[in-house]
Amino acid sequence: MIEFVLDGRSKVNTYVQLVQQVKQALRVGLLAPGDQLPKVRDVAQSLAINPNTVLKAYRELEIEGLVEGRPGLGTFVRRTLAGDSLPHQAELRGDLVAWLHRARAAGLGHEDITALVETTIRATLPAEPPQASVSR
Repeated sequence: MIEFVLDGRSKVNTYVQLVQQVKQALRVGLLAPGDQLPKVRDVAQSLAINPNTVLKAYRELEIEGLVEGRPGLGTFVRRTLAGDSLPHQAELRGDLVAWLHRARAAGLGHEDITALVETTIRATLPAEPPQASVSR
């Protein structure tokens, strides 16, 4: 099951952080179709946020067709975002963990590592096409 974490320093809205974390979990195979998301009340209590914020995130995911609410039961994953690369992710994750340890040993902090990764991605990989937005 996914455990949500909020970045209080982020300028990203709380509900968007929750949506992003679910999508990341779907991309890397931590969540799969049929899995249940944590109960709204439990997330709200553990993060000390308003339950409506969690509901808004879950509604956003539902609108995108990623989850579905089942009255009286909870919210369940409908589809994954994991692609064909999923089988290779374990090895790549191991390489990344080793690299992160080297970066820390070299004196880089969290923000330094994030900046290095993000600038390298922008300089190395072609831009992805914008995702289609869902009208409400």
